[in-house]
Amino acid sequence: MKRRSSTIYAFPPIDQADENGLLAYGGDLSPERLVSAYESGIFPWYEEGQPILWWSPPKRMVLYPDQFKVSKSLKQSIRNKGFSWTVDTAFEEVIERCATVERKDQDSTWITDAMNRAYIRLHTLGFAHSFEAWQAGKLVGGLYGVSLGRVFFGESMFSTVSDASKYAFYQLCQFVLKHDISFIDCQLYTDHLASLGAVEIDRNQYMELLQEALAYPDLLGQWKKQSNGGR
Repeated sequence: MKRRSSTIYAFPPIDQADENGLLAYGGDLSPERLVSAYESGIFPWYEEGQPILWWSPPKRMVLYPDQFKVSKSLKQSIRNKGFSWTVDTAFEEVIERCATVERKDQDSTWITDAMNRAYIRLHTLGFAHSFEAWQAGKLVGGLYGVSLGRVFFGESMFSTVSDASKYAFYQLCQFVLKHDISFIDCQLYTDHLASLGAVEIDRNQYMELLQEALAYPDLLGQWKKQSNGGR
């Protein structure tokens, strides 16, 4: 599958989204529709039992990779916790852990079985990627997302050891800097993302950045060769 916009999978204009960013519902999670959504500044986010909901919020959280904040505690963790990292080595495990790990003040997950299968399919096609953090041969943190042009669309992360997901995020930033990726789309504001250096921009500015980034070729395929160990 090659990336290309198609009227078959077209969405309504994003300025038709409501005040919270909800734009449309229904459709499917086929690779073509997901890629069309990301190209259009839209992402799916819903819970089991709901129709597929498509969002384009008025404010978008992005992180420019050279602005990632390495805190003092993260520097200590990198030095002292024996972390190692891999890319695209345990994609299915990462997305499963993102779906099932317990989170404070969150009783359910938006990573439904259908979403799980859809992103595994995107991974097989070379569009979706995972960054894994390991400690003593055990997967302790990670994140996954989608890469198109010069943008990485972050989807979710998990951690079972303090700073493990931040370590994986740090490695993502090092990777995208090396490969001239312009920014990481973090979707929605959280204090955690802000602490890592992500900032909010308005939708129009986001779309300008997105169109510039999508003008470049995709970094397709498996990224496994970029790592320092793991299992």
